[in-house]
Amino acid sequence: MSRGFVREDDQEEAPFIPPRAALPDGVTNYVTQRGLEQLQAERKALETERSAVRGSDDERRRSHAVIDGKLNLLNERIVTARVVERTDGPMDDVRFGATVTFEHQTGPQRGKQFTFTLVGVDEASVKQLRIAFTSPIARALMGNRVGETAEFQLGSVVQLLKIISIY
Repeated sequence: MSRGFVREDDQEEAPFIPPRAALPDGVTNYVTQRGLEQLQAERKALETERSAVRGSDDERRRSHAVIDGKLNLLNERIVTARVVERTDGPMDDVRFGATVTFEHQTGPQRGKQFTFTLVGVDEASVKQLRIAFTSPIARALMGNRVGETAEFQLGSVVQLLKIISIY
């Protein structure tokens, strides 16, 4: 049918599907075992939500479109996920899966210590003290050993971060 014979108010706006956490092009989707389990639980919850959708045909169709869009993005992450096994005990250097404590040696936070675990982009949560391995601060810390200092560019200021412990 020609588009000229379709009423404008019959046109349905495409649903907005929020994007997942950014994973830079060409970067492997590393996850912890915990991260993979979270992704799988999220998929199960979305599938349950989809099967429970009620309402008119239009409401169900819109809800299904949003949920299906989320499932497509999520399934892409699950398929590309590469689990990195955590080694038990202390680590020699900062790497994916490590929990690292560091102290600001310079800058406005000088003397403050922070402890974060380096995780995959989908399980990162500053509130839970988990930062994505792709974040600038994680990249600055990676490869360093206890006692070493890493340079971290924050705006126009270079801050020095001293590694206190890695486990």
